[in-house]
Amino acid sequence: MQQPRRSKGYDAVVVGAGLIGLACAWRARRRGMSVLVVDRAAEPGAAASRVAAGMLAPVTEADFGELGPLRVNLAGRERWAAFAAELEEQTGLPTGYRETGALVVAADGDDARELRRLHDFQRSLGLDAEWLTPSRCRELEPGLSPRIAGGILAPQDAQAEPRAVVRALAAAVEELLTGVEVEAIEHDGSRVRGVRTGEGTIECDQVVLAAGPWSAALAPDGQGPPVRPVKGQILELRARGATPEPFGRVLRTPRCYLVGRGDGRAVLGATVEEQGFDTAVTADGVFRLLEAAWEVLPEVGELEFVAAHAGLRPATPDNAPVIGRGELDGLVWATGHWRNGVLLAPLTGEAVAQLLAGGESPPQLAAVAPERFAARGAREEARA
Repeated sequence: MQQPRRSKGYDAVVVGAGLIGLACAWRARRRGMSVLVVDRAAEPGAAASRVAAGMLAPVTEADFGELGPLRVNLAGRERWAAFAAELEEQTGLPTGYRETGALVVAADGDDARELRRLHDFQRSLGLDAEWLTPSRCRELEPGLSPRIAGGILAPQDAQAEPRAVVRALAAAVEELLTGVEVEAIEHDGSRVRGVRTGEGTIECDQVVLAAGPWSAALAPDGQGPPVRPVKGQILELRARGATPEPFGRVLRTPRCYLVGRGDGRAVLGATVEEQGFDTAVTADGVFRLLEAAWEVLPEVGELEFVAAHAGLRPATPDNAPVIGRGELDGLVWATGHWRNGVLLAPLTGEAVAQLLAGGESPPQLAAVAPERFAARGAREEARA
């Protein structure tokens, strides 16, 4: 834990040292602002970022028909190569960013029909996505089961290694206060004055709430955006002995994903569970993930089981993030990224830094502004 260096306050305090909060702080520092990141955990990236797989999948992780959030996803994907290169150049640390593409396979006929709809959707967006026969899928990934019913090759998908990105961002941000929980936003009724912690108040001109599912509890009026925790369990696997290196591209099905790291390691995920703030790893979660992977890639059973983890994704009712100014002058929301926190870290960081500097968000972020929930509530109240 590092103590705050400034006695007269900061330009901004970022609450949350996950990928989103750290990206916001880094971009704000690049604009010359003094920024402190505060997190309740003992180390950066200890919550959702620690258990994220790092897939950069703007369409396969999107909801069909939600074009506003989808455009946000695509804009986030466009920024990743430059983001990774700049961060690696500044820090000398890797991010694990790789242009691997993804192979999305169908375990049976029902899966194939679902993936055909996804393929049609991808093509309607002008994306380079190819429908593959079962034999062509096995040519690309020889370990696939002979029972698979086809798949999609999505070359635009990529990956990064979240833990590596957190390490690089933490080094770039420099000022971190970990193991300290923010209890409230200090304000005078109209604008932010600081944040109150168990160790005292930290003065600042602006606050960024990037605390994942804990963000809404810090809303100054108690009525923050509806962000809730959704549990996800993942497994860490590793090649052993003569076992082939796990797959060169991201491998997905409608029930699981496998992400090879290029060094013998792989991540298998992830469950989706409405369990509140519970983060226990369960036998059922481990079993279901292994079962879903084995049905399309039997040789997954030969990989070494390294570890299992569970974390909490921050979700909203429409599964889109909350990025934009809050109800107080100086308050900015950056939360609710659901399954796309890694994908959207560069775009969110850029947008939040722009807001902190007095500018406006990119136009495509209008679809994820905080006020959409207030407008929805007003419409529902009027209908009632």
